[in-house]
Amino acid sequence: MFNKLDHLIVAVKDLQEAENNYQKLFGMAPVWSGTHKELGTSNSLFNFQNTYFELLAPTSEGLGADLVNYYLDNTGEGLIGMVFATEDIAGVHSSLQERKFLIGDTSYGVGINSSDQQVRKWKNLFLPPELTRGIFSFVIEHTEGSLPQPKSVEPSSPHKLDHVVINTNDANGFIEIYKDIFNIRLALDKTIEHWQKRMLFFRLNKTTIEVIEQEDDLPPSDKMWGLAWDVKDIAKAHQRLANEGIEVTPIQKGVKEKTLVATVKSHTQNIPTLLIQHLN
Repeated sequence: MFNKLDHLIVAVKDLQEAENNYQKLFGMAPVWSGTHKELGTSNSLFNFQNTYFELLAPTSEGLGADLVNYYLDNTGEGLIGMVFATEDIAGVHSSLQERKFLIGDTSYGVGINSSDQQVRKWKNLFLPPELTRGIFSFVIEHTEGSLPQPKSVEPSSPHKLDHVVINTNDANGFIEIYKDIFNIRLALDKTIEHWQKRMLFFRLNKTTIEVIEQEDDLPPSDKMWGLAWDVKDIAKAHQRLANEGIEVTPIQKGVKEKTLVATVKSHTQNIPTLLIQHLN
């Protein structure tokens, strides 16, 4: 159904401040910035090998601004959404309708890069609440144009998203949606004894969606939590961040064998952020 995790969405109050923070953190400039006049939002995009990262701020009035302000007012800045890419949005629409989900019509979007006036176009299909369960999520099919690649990626900069972490209170329901309906491969379903928590790993375009279950008596709900970025040289990354005045923990061995990790403690707009280097 989906061919990749297209991008992540981060709600921010001040777009310029957030862009400056992430330019320092990533060690690279955004590849795109623009305004959605009809939605009342503006964005800044950072591009990676397997996904892109969108900072989204309310800048005027519109449905988009209302959505971002809702999250800012209720949970503050941070991760709010993830978007799945397809090459056949009409097929996704039909498949979900056949399963009796109430799906709206496909909408159309246009983006113009403020720096060079390049144009991108796409189709969107917004998913119903019973499939998103608290995460702002939709399906996208890109139809015209593409994001520029970063001009250069240093070994100290992230080159791809290693994994995104989602908290849930209903792992079985999550599997029913992401594996059985979305057809995303479930690579791991395991209870971690020393945490007493169930962990799921889904794999999509060399990206892991890591799901941690904390059971409670509330209705099924999912919430995006944190990100792990893959770097080729974590020592250089650590030094670069320290030079930029970014707080980062000492490098240590990761939970996964043959990995080194460090946690970024500032400049993340409230997103728990891990750097990881795979040694093999």
